[in-house]
Amino acid sequence: SLFAGPVAAGTGQRSVSTNRRGATFMVLAMAAFACEDTLVKSATQLVPAATVMTGFGLLGMALFAALAWLRRERVLPAGGLSRGLSIRSAMELCGRLFYSLALAFADLGATSAILQATPLVVVGGAVWVFGERVGWRRWTAIGIGFLGVLLVLRPSGQGVDMAALFAVLGMLGFAGRDLATRAAPLTVTNAQLGVLGMGVLALAGLVVQGASGAVPVLPGPGAALRILGAALFGVGAYSALTVAMRSGEVSVVTPFRYTRLVFALILAVLVFGERPDPSM
Repeated sequence: SLFAGPVAAGTGQRSVSTNRRGATFMVLAMAAFACEDTLVKSATQLVPAATVMTGFGLLGMALFAALAWLRRERVLPAGGLSRGLSIRSAMELCGRLFYSLALAFADLGATSAILQATPLVVVGGAVWVFGERVGWRRWTAIGIGFLGVLLVLRPSGQGVDMAALFAVLGMLGFAGRDLATRAAPLTVTNAQLGVLGMGVLALAGLVVQGASGAVPVLPGPGAALRILGAALFGVGAYSALTVAMRSGEVSVVTPFRYTRLVFALILAVLVFGERPDPSM
């Protein structure tokens, strides 16, 4: 099941079990990320994207820090940032910065569709970086999923706003982050990774704020509630994604990222009134 090939009996049972666990957490993460995206996009209609990113990041840091405290863990990894964690943080900065800008300026459906190229990049990276073996059945399944993404995206038509190019850069950043998460030492806890990730998001917001030269805006009650809701969904999504990327085989777990598009299209219709065409 889950496109797994034949393996030895004992190993196969463990592999299928961890793959199912990873796939389940990946679907949960994608559902939560879709809700987070909806709230972030909604908030950017009320206040600038930089304000949303900074507020979201600071709230997320606080929530993950509280989680670490409840678990009696250090808030930050002992010994500071290793080379791997530094690379992960840099990729996270790229992903969060450009994807948040894409949410602010492009359609939710198209932005989410572009992000679905991530499985191809992550699985390719797993082959190159980790030496993971990926058979033709898994490549075929991933490729068919990506063809579905292209039907939604229509790269040769008018379905892609130029601002959606931000989503491409964000996708590459998130793919690098996921691969670095896989390589991160298990001594670094999920909460610690979350603190680092949300801290990078807050930094990205400050970068956008500084680049725009605009005066910082204090969000009103409506925007603040949306940012808080995005942070809560984001913490849940981030935690589930970390578990997923640390479970099972990358080439099995990663394609379940495609489910994010399903959740995103439903929310795009219900919340923003976007109307998918027949090919979507």
